[in-house]
Amino acid sequence: MGRAEERRARQRGGHRAAPRRRSGRAAGKNDGKSFIRRLFTWKKILGTFLGLCLLGIGGFIVLYLVIDIPKGNALAKEQSNVYKYSDGTTLVRDGEVNREVVDLAQVPKKVQRTFVAAENKTFYKDSGVDLKGTARGLLNTLSGKGKQGGSTITQQYVKNYYLTQEQTVTRKLKELVISLKVDREKSKDDILAGYINTSYYGRGAYGIQAAAQAYYRVDASDLSVEQGAYLAALLQAPSSYDWAVASETGKQLVKERWNYVLDNMVEQGWLDSAERQGMKFPAPKEPTAAPGMEGQNGYIVKAANQELARQLVAQGSASDLEEALTKIDLGGWTITVNIDKKKQTRLEKAAKEQLTSKLDPDEREVDADVQAGAASVDPKTGKVLAMYGGVDYVKHFTNNATRTDYQPASTFKPLILAAAVDEGAETQDGTPITAHTIYDGDSKRPVVDDGEKVGFAPPNEDDVDYDDVTVQTAMNKSINSVFAQMGVDVGMDKVMEVAERLGMDAKDLQSVPAQTLGTMGASPLEMAGVYATLDNHGKKVTPSIVASAKHKDTAVEMPDPIGEQVISREAADTVTSVLTGVVDDGTARTSVRDNPARDGQQVAGKTGTSDENRSAWFTGYTPELVTSVGVFGEDPKTYAQSSLYGAGGEERVNGGGFPAMIWAEYTFGAMGDVTRFDLETDQGAAVQPTRTPSRTPTQTPTQEPTTQAPTSEAPTQTPTQTPTQTPPQTPTQTPTQTPTQTPTTRPPDGDITLDPVEPGEEE
Repeated sequence: MGRAEERRARQRGGHRAAPRRRSGRAAGKNDGKSFIRRLFTWKKILGTFLGLCLLGIGGFIVLYLVIDIPKGNALAKEQSNVYKYSDGTTLVRDGEVNREVVDLAQVPKKVQRTFVAAENKTFYKDSGVDLKGTARGLLNTLSGKGKQGGSTITQQYVKNYYLTQEQTVTRKLKELVISLKVDREKSKDDILAGYINTSYYGRGAYGIQAAAQAYYRVDASDLSVEQGAYLAALLQAPSSYDWAVASETGKQLVKERWNYVLDNMVEQGWLDSAERQGMKFPAPKEPTAAPGMEGQNGYIVKAANQELARQLVAQGSASDLEEALTKIDLGGWTITVNIDKKKQTRLEKAAKEQLTSKLDPDEREVDADVQAGAASVDPKTGKVLAMYGGVDYVKHFTNNATRTDYQPASTFKPLILAAAVDEGAETQDGTPITAHTIYDGDSKRPVVDDGEKVGFAPPNEDDVDYDDVTVQTAMNKSINSVFAQMGVDVGMDKVMEVAERLGMDAKDLQSVPAQTLGTMGASPLEMAGVYATLDNHGKKVTPSIVASAKHKDTAVEMPDPIGEQVISREAADTVTSVLTGVVDDGTARTSVRDNPARDGQQVAGKTGTSDENRSAWFTGYTPELVTSVGVFGEDPKTYAQSSLYGAGGEERVNGGGFPAMIWAEYTFGAMGDVTRFDLETDQGAAVQPTRTPSRTPTQTPTQEPTTQAPTSEAPTQTPTQTPTQTPPQTPTQTPTQTPTQTPTTRPPDGDITLDPVEPGEEE
């Protein structure tokens, strides 16, 4: 029947025969496909999309009608920070907000445009918002990926002046609506003026006038285009890009952004290309301290801010250190530090009496290069009880207690022994490594691994051969060749792993034998934490400066400075036992052992002196107090590392000299009752009867050893490591040894970046 006939049949009331039904399985399958097709038709998808768009538009219209431009409140909210000692007395009140609003007409036109070129080239043409950037920021906020990027100058001004720095969807939506309204109601010049007057530039400076004074000692009206471009570049990361404290990476990044700003100005026709080519980077002046930040106050405040900022990032209150530091600088915080006022005073006095009072730059030019840093930690609580950052925060901005660009030298050697005992390591011939294990102490003895030379043969100080010595004697005399071999016996990967667990930032360092001589960078605070973990029987101690921090009614929960067991108690206590020998029969005996103020106090510690005498260390401890002292050579003009030879009238600055003298003056004055170590180790007394070596040294060392360039020449003998007897220690004062490589500076987020350490480089 054709279609026409069928139609006529229906009209007459007839019908076609029903088609045969398909099998149930086929029919069900077809019904499923039909259901999906009916559910997801293109009409329904398009309709849903249009509906959502209309809903979004409707919601935005409602927001636009409901949200008004609020009254500017940023100035009213900014307050001082208050810092208190552990006893509750005020350490310092971090000044009032440093801001002076200037009219845009007072800022040179080209300087104005450096900010537009840096942040928002379309500023003079756009409607005040960047929809793509805002959408990206909303998605980042919803997904927890951090702060938004791509905001216009208008949006940033709104955030600074009308809203807050919090990263929430509500705040971002308000920012979008208010920015649109502000752009309609205010001129571009008014918005730009508001932006440069409310932005934070670092160094406590809010607004372009304060920034011009802080960085160049001029008024905003006298800024050059080059200087303006630096201030504009600075806004992206004021703490990281401050030339005075920036790492090498930070300096490179801010220079790149400075060039970016000027190139954009040429592109926009605001700057002549010939004029641009002749411009040189305008390095800003050294910072000046705010009132109340003189002396040690500024060092303590900045260190506390850094620690608090790290915690704000860790708990999600800020997306990165830059944002966290900005939040702290906005004020309103009450921060109590763990610094003990009496111990702080004693540490400052010790540094003055034992070092700075003995320096005379007029008589000895090298004395102007001497810097000192120290940190003192309670090993049971992890509290930083005292800190010495330098002679004066106003005169030397860098905190010598927290800087990480100098080698810790032989103060690293105890960590190798800790790894050996903790890992149950053995010598090449299978002898367990203990305090009594015998090693060949000859100078330039090639290090071997499984019978093969590894291309590293460090000399001892004065190229002295010590013949067979115990590990105890090797620690007392700081014998390079012994610890280089021990590091390979343990496995350098294991050594660096244990160093990381103990508190050194060693995760990115190469596991090469030269590291056994302390070629990485470290700070006195870091080394104090490492030795505090040893003092605390292997339970991790992370030095903590901040006791508590409150912002208005909200308290920040600070982490517990005492962590888990990171090495065995046997390993930690063995190292402590051995380190008492360094004090009583080694490189620190003159300054510490024989100090009349000691009064029987038991002490463990290690000296260290780096290549070319650029740094000297003493890190020591009693059962109640751990203190690390470093003396560093720094050219006051270039800030490059320099040698300490001749400083203070000494032929050479050793770890057993000024650093140990500062340590002893402070520690023996700060301690209470005489205490003894509670050690659980059967690996030996630190001081034993002396004997004459079986082979007389080629010459008698007179100074604490450093490391000269290790050789890679073929070995003339195989290292002797099989103990046939347990020889006692030989009490001869000898200097510390350490390798030559100068570490690179770490970035501001605390992450260390070092160039590879190659065998054959000096300490």
